[in-house]
Parts: sequence; C-alpha cells; structure tokens
Amino acid sequence: MINLPAFSIGRLPRIEFGAGVLARVPELVAGFGSHALVLTGHKSFVDTKAWSNLQKAFRQHGLAFTHMQREAGEPSPEQVDEKVATLSDEKIDVVIGIGGGSVLDEAKAIAGLLIPQNSVMDHLEGVGPEHPYKGPATPFIAVPTTAGTGSEATRNAVLSRQGQEGFKKSFRDDALVARWAVVDPDLLATCPPEVIAGNGMDAFTQLLESLVSTRANPMTDAIAMRGLMAVRDGLSYLYESRGEDAAARYNMALASLLSGITLAQTGLGSVHGLASPLGAFFPIPHGICCGLLVGAATKVNIAALNERAPDSPALVKYAETGQLLLDDPRLDKYAALIALGEVIDDWTKGLQLPRLSAFGVTRQDYPRIIENISPSSMKTNPLVLNEDEITHILDHCL
Repeated sequence: MINLPAFSIGRLPRIEFGAGVLARVPELVAGFGSHALVLTGHKSFVDTKAWSNLQKAFRQHGLAFTHMQREAGEPSPEQVDEKVATLSDEKIDVVIGIGGGSVLDEAKAIAGLLIPQNSVMDHLEGVGPEHPYKGPATPFIAVPTTAGTGSEATRNAVLSRQGQEGFKKSFRDDALVARWAVVDPDLLATCPPEVIAGNGMDAFTQLLESLVSTRANPMTDAIAMRGLMAVRDGLSYLYESRGEDAAARYNMALASLLSGITLAQTGLGSVHGLASPLGAFFPIPHGICCGLLVGAATKVNIAALNERAPDSPALVKYAETGQLLLDDPRLDKYAALIALGEVIDDWTKGLQLPRLSAFGVTRQDYPRIIENISPSSMKTNPLVLNEDEITHILDHCL
C-alpha cells in the first residue's frame, strides 16, 4: 500500500533574503511603531559600516532606538531577566536581534517577556515550573550575521547555564517566531574562519537530522535536500575565501535559513541530543560541538539502522545525501552511505575543528553526559541509540 502521509507546518516568519536587504529594516520597523530595541553582539557587527548606516537610516525614518549589546558566550536566563527588568519602564514597539544565534535567541526571549515581565525560568523546558506561555510577545525582527543556527526561523530561544549543575534548554512558543527574518548574505563577509566552520557544520547537522527525523514530511524533505545542496556548494568555499566569496555567502545564508525552517517542523536527532549536555557542562561552542559529533553519529545511526531497522526510510535518505554531496546520483546505496561518512570526515578535518578533549571532556564525564541527553532530540532520531552506541560517538570525538 502506498504511504500518503498527512503533515502540518508550523508558523514561519515573513522572509526578506538577498544581498543588501539589511537596508529594509528601518521600513519594517516603522510598520510596528517608532521605538525599537536593537540587540547586537558585543563587538563584531557594531564595528562595521553596516551598523553606522543602519543607525543613520533609523534617524532618517524618525525612529528612536535603544541599543543593547549582549555578553560573550551562550545567553543565560539571568541575562535575559536582567535586560527585561532594565527595560521595564520603556515602551518598546519592536525588538530587533542582529547577530549570531546567541544574539537572536536572547532577543527572541526578551521580546517574549517585555510585556509579561516575568522570569524566563517560568517557561524553560525541563527546568523550573514550565508554566504555559500566555504572552503577548513584542514583535521581533531577526537579522542573522552568521550562517548556522537558523534561529531566525524557529520558535524557540535556547538558553544555557554552564557548570556542574548546568543546562541548555528552550523557551518555546509559536508567539516567539520572528515577524520578519531579514537574511542578508553580505553580513557574512566579516565572519572569522572559526565561526564560518562551526556555524556551517551546525547548519549541515540541522539539515541532515531534519531530513532523517521521525517527524520528517515531504515538504521538509524537499527543503532539507535543497539546504544540503547549498552547504555542498558553499561551506568549504566560504571558509577558504574567509568570507569573500559572494556565491558561498549566499549558499550558506540560504542553508542556515532552510535548516531553521526544517528543524522547527521536524525536531533534530542524536547530535543535538548530545550537544545539549556537552554545551551545558563544558565551554564548547554549539556549532563546533555539532561539527565534531555529526560524522560519528551519522555512522552509528547508519550501522544501527542496517542492523535493527533495514527498511527505515532514513537509510534511503542518508544514501541520497551521500549521492548529493558527491554530486553523483549513480552511486549505489552502499557506496553512497560510505561516501556520506567520508565527506563529513573530510569537512571536519578541513575546517580544523578541535576535539572534545580540548574543552576538558574526559571518559569519566560520559555517565553525566549520557544521563542528561536531551530527550526531545533523541525522540526524533531515526531510532533509539543504546548506551554503547552513544559511548562510541563520544569516543570517536574525544
């Protein structure tokens, strides 16, 4: 019998994509009011001519704005609550996040809480009381300056608390989805190589895990495959050109956006399940963590599927990805599965990703890591991995 699956697609932002679309931001802001909160990173964007031009354009449109810069590292609940409290007496009509995934996640959370004025800890999944979010949220405009997280297209803000009792959890609701995602590939021109590498592998991982997710559907499959093609045609070229290759910028900005769209609909897999405790307990940048894990996790998934679920559609999708990345549709299934692992290994080496041990991870940490794996990500992995298989992934990356 032919499988004709029903599926649903959640809310997405309106999207402006292309070189130079940053210039549209003041016009979009004016559609919500006259006072914006602009959250940026600590340094990289504010040191560019693009920021000077944007400030000038705000004034030309008669817009007032409050500028905040976020601290280095992953956003924390405490940082969100502090900024929300600082802004409690200001009438903010729209929040704009301009930066990498950490900036967008923090801005998204702030936009969700400016009006309710309660703590974000009330809503974080897996910690605290997990009260339903009732809003309302302040309109949010997402402007990514890196290509990897896809946060501009998702409904969750990922917040972390690092240390022995650390966590990496999401504040998630449809009301948090950006009203506009303004994706300007030219903003990638100033990304340092290590950011290009980490974020690019994050986008790749999100696309691959979305493709083989147990919640994947025909629409997300099509989007994920197009995103994987963009990674193939963009990541190495963007890294090698240090951001100067315009076509590579376009491809990786597209890959990141598409990865955010797909992950928001399908969930992710074992890589992100492991990245959650690793990022909480150790100072590992999220993209670097995903890039380290994805090769080993893919090979473990394929081996486990061949052994326990040989008829899984995920095996076909893994093979199709191998054919796509090598641009060789004639490869048979077995050769394509081998090729997929080899391509990922080549990328990991070529992008000079450090090992987990460089961040202080040891085998003695495995029980704590495994115990705190994100259950939501593991639920949508193509199959449930056992402890030995997870240990194999960690050993491969140590």
